[in-house]
Amino acid sequence: MPYFNPSLVLYTADSLNERGEAIIHQFPQAELMQVAQHNRLPELGMSHFKVKSDVLVLGKLKSQEIKWSGRSSDYIAPSLANGCFGGCTYCYVDRHKKVNPITMFTNVEEILTSVDAHVQALPWPKPANQTDPTYWTYDIGCNSDISVDYSLSDGVQQALAFYRDHPRAKATFATKFVNPDMLQFDPKRKIRIRFSLMPAHVSKLVDVRTDSIEKRIAAINDFYEAGYEVHVNFSPVIVYGGKTWRDDYRELFRQLDAALRPEVKAQMQAEVIFLTHNQWQHQANLAINPKAEELLWVPELQESKVSQYGGWNIRYAHQLKAKMVAVFERLMHEEIPWCGIRYIF
Repeated sequence: MPYFNPSLVLYTADSLNERGEAIIHQFPQAELMQVAQHNRLPELGMSHFKVKSDVLVLGKLKSQEIKWSGRSSDYIAPSLANGCFGGCTYCYVDRHKKVNPITMFTNVEEILTSVDAHVQALPWPKPANQTDPTYWTYDIGCNSDISVDYSLSDGVQQALAFYRDHPRAKATFATKFVNPDMLQFDPKRKIRIRFSLMPAHVSKLVDVRTDSIEKRIAAINDFYEAGYEVHVNFSPVIVYGGKTWRDDYRELFRQLDAALRPEVKAQMQAEVIFLTHNQWQHQANLAINPKAEELLWVPELQESKVSQYGGWNIRYAHQLKAKMVAVFERLMHEEIPWCGIRYIF
């Protein structure tokens, strides 16, 4: 886990409820500055990574929109936060902002009220599907990393308790950090944490400022023992070096097989997402982390696609990707046959 001690806290007037004040009190040495909007920040004169290290933003989430997912979860819940301490070179959240510090939303009760109204309107019992056989699942960390946010606001623990105790809903989130404080919370298997994994040497290059792959794997047993449902998230799968990527994933699977206890393996599932990259982010990375772009931007393997939001993305060419998917499935079957695949694309 990173040591996050911002020197500047930006806040909107409507974020300073009791929770917002409590967050500010955690950082008594920080300079305070009021802003009109949490998503329109003044020029800070800081680099990409320094903003993530030194700035915290407090805001009120206006939109309570809940979107259908059908992949990592049934639905995507309104965000508890936006932005992350990490600087992963492929992160889609960073694509939409010039600078992207951690922004904590302080109106947690309103967010959870929206989720409760949404889930109560859904059919019950829930039809079983790949997201979960019993509960309607909500991804609560699509725009941030909950493991980091957990130590910044008691609203995150309040949200976890809401899903743990809800008779129809369940929470899930992916993470690249290991927060030992979360082991003190009792999730009663109603919180699914998905540790993101890739070959360690690749992670060091593209998962900038996150916990190591070794640390994430070592934490899986602990989080299961604490009461979490623990899955893994092989995302993004980056193809490189001819067949080298295959050998590296085989080694990763063997590390996972050696580390996990039988009862953890018995409940393990995986989601697999091959890399999608973005032209704007490619240009930004050439200044921030050009070495990573040698792995991410490989036009001879990729084809362009306009996203639903109008951005120009690139992904592995369709026919080639189908072969990659088949290879990945075979490797998993050979090395970790105990791990089911919830979805792969």
